[in-house]
Amino acid sequence: RVAFGLRCCLLAAPLLLQACAEKPPPQGPLATPVFHADLVGGARQCSASTPVLKSGRQASATIKVGNDGGWCAIHVRQDGKPYAAGLLTQQPRHGKVFIHPVGNDTRIDYTPAPGYVGADSFAVQLIPGNPTIRVAVTVTR
Repeated sequence: RVAFGLRCCLLAAPLLLQACAEKPPPQGPLATPVFHADLVGGARQCSASTPVLKSGRQASATIKVGNDGGWCAIHVRQDGKPYAAGLLTQQPRHGKVFIHPVGNDTRIDYTPAPGYVGADSFAVQLIPGNPTIRVAVTVTR
């Protein structure tokens, strides 16, 4: 019995070590999963520019969104994958901003305050590389 138990342990040890070994990141088309919730809730009227980002530099972008309760988003990426994090450095006065990964992009969602029509703005700094995006927003009915 002792020999059998020892043999089982010796045979199982490499499998256990392999299971605990560090695994390479998953390969495939998407760095971050895309969930159904990521795809719903967009404003019916939405147009957003795509800023050209460079490390340590500032870029401009625009959003034009109808105020029907939905969001409008800017999509950015670094080397084919989402940024690790985004920091809201200037809050919008008339809406909310949500920064999150969706697939291979970092998506910066702007949702206007209910009933608001007019101009708004905000700024986001992305990590790594610290590019900053200054966003001018126009909210319509």
